[in-house]
Amino acid sequence: MTILIGTTPRRTFDDSRRWIAEGTALLTDGIDRLGPADPSTGSGHRFDGDSQLPGWTRKHLIGHVAANADALGNLVSWAETGAEKRMYASPEQRNADIEEAATRPADELRAWYLRGAEELDEAMDRLTPEQWEHEVITAQLVTRKASDVPWMRAREVFVHAVDLGVGITFADMPEDFLLALADDIRTKRALSDDDLRGVTGPLPGVAAWLAGRPHGMADAPELGPWL
Repeated sequence: MTILIGTTPRRTFDDSRRWIAEGTALLTDGIDRLGPADPSTGSGHRFDGDSQLPGWTRKHLIGHVAANADALGNLVSWAETGAEKRMYASPEQRNADIEEAATRPADELRAWYLRGAEELDEAMDRLTPEQWEHEVITAQLVTRKASDVPWMRAREVFVHAVDLGVGITFADMPEDFLLALADDIRTKRALSDDDLRGVTGPLPGVAAWLAGRPHGMADAPELGPWL
């Protein structure tokens, strides 16, 4: 399968809101699979075990996703009130907060993640159509409309559900989301038709490859990390 820019259906705002709900449910299911290792074998998915992201445990990952909900909530607040509110105080503070989150008890992390997801959803529900058109600035210092926030969150919860390393794969994601994700990443990576020549495979594999995750396609050139 080859993904061509402009040939996939354009995602809508309602799509992104729906994908947040679906991705959050998938990630929550993954978190609910975590627990202490079997003391007799050391097996089992553990909160403090390694995620699929280099250098991060699952606690780092869950803390990052929880903090992301709070950070995107800052952008929603900016759109609602007109008072500038950046996602993070600084890149250094963001990284320090993730490291601190990795030291928290599992129950506290899970509660923070669930609370943040609920509060972000409630905050988005409050915005008017006019407020969604307000401009905000992302952590990458890119100016975007607030209406892009739901898509930003949908990507986070779906892709990091895979990164949790509990058996969730890109094949567990909705096809319409995978098409939008593949198109979005290809655009951001500025991949040409020549770059994609010979890259064929099922949609989940193509999306995983574009996202720099394990994909199982032997002939696809390796890409750097994304998200």
